[in-house]
Amino acid sequence: MALPTTPEWLSKREGSLKPGLRDFTLLVLLNNQPQYRLDVRPAVGQFTCNVTQTINGKQLDDSLTRYSSPDAAFEGGLDTLRSQLGW
Repeated sequence: MALPTTPEWLSKREGSLKPGLRDFTLLVLLNNQPQYRLDVRPAVGQFTCNVTQTINGKQLDDSLTRYSSPDAAFEGGLDTLRSQLGW
């Protein structure tokens, strides 16, 4: 799976994306430090994306939204993160 392009709202704040240890994990870096982890998981023929704050393990999403592909799930997870951060 290809690494998604860093969204403009994130790059404006010196953020970037980095692949995680597994194919379905993406790290969101702020100031070159991993702050959030996005984990895409299968869900009855579709996918979900769990957004977790790396420093304390807090879940930032409801994990109930379903997406048609892993790429769409990553995009949805990034939208959830942007919304939670108020950016």
